[in-house]
Amino acid sequence: MKFFKIFVFWMGLGALIHPVIAQNSEECLQNLSIFAEYAKVKNYVEAYQPWISVRKECPSLNVAIYSYGEKLLKDRIKNATPETLDFETADLMNLYDEWLENFPTKRNISVKGDIISDKAQAMLDYNTAEKMEIYKTFDLAYKTDAESFSNPKGLYNYFKTLHDLYKLGNQGISMEQLFNKYEEVSEKFEVESTKLAKKLDLILKKQENGVPINSREVRSKRVYNINQRAIGTFLSNLDAIISKEATCVNLVPLYKRNFEEFKFDTIWLKRAASRMDNKECSDDPFFVTLVEALHTLDPSADSAYYLGILKDKAGDTYEALKYYEESISLQSDSYKKAKILYKIAVKFKNAGRKSSARSYAMKALKFQPSLGRAYLMISNLYAGSANDCGETQFNKRAVYWLAAQMANRAGEVDASIKKLAVKTARSYEGRAPSKTEIFTEGNQGATIQFDCWIKSSVKVPEL
Repeated sequence: MKFFKIFVFWMGLGALIHPVIAQNSEECLQNLSIFAEYAKVKNYVEAYQPWISVRKECPSLNVAIYSYGEKLLKDRIKNATPETLDFETADLMNLYDEWLENFPTKRNISVKGDIISDKAQAMLDYNTAEKMEIYKTFDLAYKTDAESFSNPKGLYNYFKTLHDLYKLGNQGISMEQLFNKYEEVSEKFEVESTKLAKKLDLILKKQENGVPINSREVRSKRVYNINQRAIGTFLSNLDAIISKEATCVNLVPLYKRNFEEFKFDTIWLKRAASRMDNKECSDDPFFVTLVEALHTLDPSADSAYYLGILKDKAGDTYEALKYYEESISLQSDSYKKAKILYKIAVKFKNAGRKSSARSYAMKALKFQPSLGRAYLMISNLYAGSANDCGETQFNKRAVYWLAAQMANRAGEVDASIKKLAVKTARSYEGRAPSKTEIFTEGNQGATIQFDCWIKSSVKVPEL
């Protein structure tokens, strides 16, 4: 009866029980239950012996051997003496190999990339290997199973280890290899960010429609926000690293040198055009060569967008807008469409066309409600119009309340920029009329209408 209860307990938790061909299967199940209960409360000292027993005797019994075992061994490494440290770190490396052998899938979906990348991260954290070996392990994870290699910290360190090797100057890493890897990893970040955005947007749409969300959705939203923040942080760090190398001085000669070899490679052309655009190298005549080659080879949303940029540069706003609209129509994926719309909004903002910039930012939000950057842009547009909207000094500064509202909204929908959004909102609130000024004017609760391009209103706060 005891055996039956333990078995049912683990099945009830959804644990994956493999057929165990061992004489002591009952003992294994008992030890599994014992160590798991200790591990749940982080009592890894008491968990160790029953865990070792299960790991040795029944290595394919349950994935908890490895998920809890990873935490257990990391705790032992943390508390290891100089005499035991090497043994504990080596055992952690062995654990990842055993995990890969016994549980390479989860719900019949591969998790090899996740396991191998975790091993590479541990190699880096505990300095168990040379930089090249660590990079090769990250690279193996990516090439074996990029789909499950999704940890933002791991993806960042995948690129950073390559950059470190490049900076050493004697590891055979070229600048081109560095840029290519940056593009691969940053694209992977975008993929993972989009996955989270799609999940988050389903919840946001429910809330916007006045539909209450349940406790599971509340928890999920919190997790999605945490992961989005992590992606935002590590992607920002990634961009900071490459920005030192990806200058126009380096990019243009590199792409010119390789153009003949890759001029029929759409992926290479897209990445080259994207990098030159992002680094403001689009004034170089070679950008025209890239874009025309790309559009001839594969007319797409990307190539149409870049042609729009060229027309903008030439001062042909009408033709530029035609290409931008073509870019949007050619893109079928709603989240990619949102990104294009946002890029167009940025172009209009930089050109001082505030109303058009807001219009495209709002269009972007229709396709991706969690695109906080769009709200933040609108916030900045409003704040930048404080002197142009309103007849009195009070009304001019009231625009900052509207700007703060947009900034706060950005933080609500997009956790990856929440810190910046909150900081921006507080800054704008500080520029808005004070409580004393509201009292002096005697207009608390009043609605102020802005007849400038904003064409909106804001309510004066109650005292």
